[in-house]
Amino acid sequence: MKDYQEKFLKLAIESGAFKLGDFTLKSGRQSPYFFNAASFLEHGHLNQLAEVMAEKINDSEISFDMIFGPAYKGILLGSILATKLNKPVCFNRKEEKDHGEGGSLIGAKPEGRVLIVDDVISSGLAIREALEILKPYDVEIAGVLVTLDRQEKGQKSDLMASAELKLEGIDVFEIISLDGLLDAGNIISEDDIGRIKDYREQFRGKDV
Repeated sequence: MKDYQEKFLKLAIESGAFKLGDFTLKSGRQSPYFFNAASFLEHGHLNQLAEVMAEKINDSEISFDMIFGPAYKGILLGSILATKLNKPVCFNRKEEKDHGEGGSLIGAKPEGRVLIVDDVISSGLAIREALEILKPYDVEIAGVLVTLDRQEKGQKSDLMASAELKLEGIDVFEIISLDGLLDAGNIISEDDIGRIKDYREQFRGKDV
C-alpha cells in the first residue's frame, strides 16, 4: 500500500467516510463496508483529502486541462481538487435551468483534456452519465479519478466497471480499490479483512 493510500484510508475512517460493519447497498447487496464522501465535510478534512488526490494524480502522471465533477459528490471532490491544483472546473445540475445563465452546466466551459472526478465507481452508471453530458463538447477525456473503486460488475458484462471503461478507451484511476483494502491489515482488523475478502470473492468483477 502506497503512502497516499494509507493516508486516505486513515482519513476516511477518522472522518466516518469509510465504515466497517453490515450495510445494505442500493443494489440490495449486503456489504461489510460503506463509503460516503459527504462525511469529509463534517470534520474539516477537505484540504487533506485534496492533497491525497493530488498525490494520486502525480503518481499516475495524469495530464489534464480541467476538471468535471458530476453532481453531487463529484462537485465537492472536483472543486477542492481544482482549488488545490489551480485548475478550471465545471459540474452539472441534476435538472436543467431555463432562466438566469440557464443550461445544465455550471462553471468553466468544457474544453481540452477533461478529468472526471467522483467519489466511487461501482456499476459505472454515474461515470457513463458524465460521459454523456460531456459528449456535445469538443473535449478529450483524460481519465476518471475516483477515491474508491469497488471493483464490482459493470453495466454490460461480468467485467468490473473500470475494466469495461478501459476497453472503451477510458482510464480509471483510483486512490484505493476493493483489492487494496485487503492490504490494509495495519489499519483494518483481521476479522474485517476476512469479511471484505469473502465479499470480494462473491461480487468482484473480472479484470481485462
